[in-house]
Amino acid sequence: MRLNPRDVTNLALPPGKTDALFFDDAVPGLAMRVRAAGGRTWVFQYRVGGRQRRMNLGAAAATSVHEVRKRASILYAEVKLGRDPARDKSQAQARANESFGAILPLFLTRQRERLRPRALVEVERHLTIHAKRLHQSAVADIARRDIAGVLTAISAQLSGASANRVRTSLSSFFSWCIREGLLESNPAAWTERREEAARQRLLTSDELRDIWASLRNDVYGDIVRLLILTGARREEIGALRRSEFNLDLGVIALPAERTKNCRPHEIILSPAARSILQGRPRLTWPDGSPCDLVFGRGARGFSDWVGSKADLDNRLEAARKARGEGPLAGWVLHDFRRLVSTTLHEQLGVSPHIIESILGHVGHRSGVAGRYNLATYREEKARALALWGDYVTAAVGAG
Repeated sequence: MRLNPRDVTNLALPPGKTDALFFDDAVPGLAMRVRAAGGRTWVFQYRVGGRQRRMNLGAAAATSVHEVRKRASILYAEVKLGRDPARDKSQAQARANESFGAILPLFLTRQRERLRPRALVEVERHLTIHAKRLHQSAVADIARRDIAGVLTAISAQLSGASANRVRTSLSSFFSWCIREGLLESNPAAWTERREEAARQRLLTSDELRDIWASLRNDVYGDIVRLLILTGARREEIGALRRSEFNLDLGVIALPAERTKNCRPHEIILSPAARSILQGRPRLTWPDGSPCDLVFGRGARGFSDWVGSKADLDNRLEAARKARGEGPLAGWVLHDFRRLVSTTLHEQLGVSPHIIESILGHVGHRSGVAGRYNLATYREEKARALALWGDYVTAAVGAG
């Protein structure tokens, strides 16, 4: 029979039946399913490959006869073309559950087996922070234009080099998805690779003073002060452990797995830097046991780099605006290393190989020199960083 709205309400089960289908003559396969418990739902039933399949099209009370016939007509046409709508629906639901954010932890777990800790930190940052706008999307639905949008934003906010690093991490992620059978192609492929120019930003002493004055007496403030005073890399200080430094000797001894070049590295602490670490309270875990990390309780110490930097920039801008000055031109924490190197070279008369050793570079130890020269230059570095500490104190008006 041709079902109408009145039938939807008045259809009754045959005697002795607890469940029955009443097919609609208008669309093959469309039926009203009536149950003894009172449930009335629309279903579409069809055969594919010799097997009978059934799809639920919704409750009768929520879907009109006209609308359900339109849906059923489309499904019937798909079946005639050889498709299996029920299978397609289940596959679509599975793809929806395979979002970027849901799959990312598994990818990172695999990367821990093959990447150095320092490299893993960078990949995690690229994919969890810079690619956050992709997390809710199913990986199968992410297109090249989506990746291009992420990279364009990073290039505008940070640099072309940063966009290229994120592009590499995204490409690795999608290549892994292909090997896992989640994708057929890499949407990061053929996206634009930005031209990279060596960063030349050199902070002035006035800018250094403004940054220092805008730092709060909190975790991030102490980290930034230590980065300025030591010339260390961000993660070297952010993930610092108490077992890695000796305040009596005034030395941070980083193991090879915590350095960019996979070599042990000593960071000498000037009196100003030493006082910052002396003032840091010892952290504990939730159970009350002591935490070896200095600046955070996560797996790798401090992690709120983006939010804390944004807050610092806002305070900087407000302070400069109050003096009638514009915002501080784009700067990053890594610029402190360039400032340390340039000032030690040009103004404080420190030998280049001592400066390279302070920064943890190994170019001066390449080749034969690297095999025979194992000097730590601890005393020379201490003198150089004491000079640098005095320079900073004078520049920022501290002390």
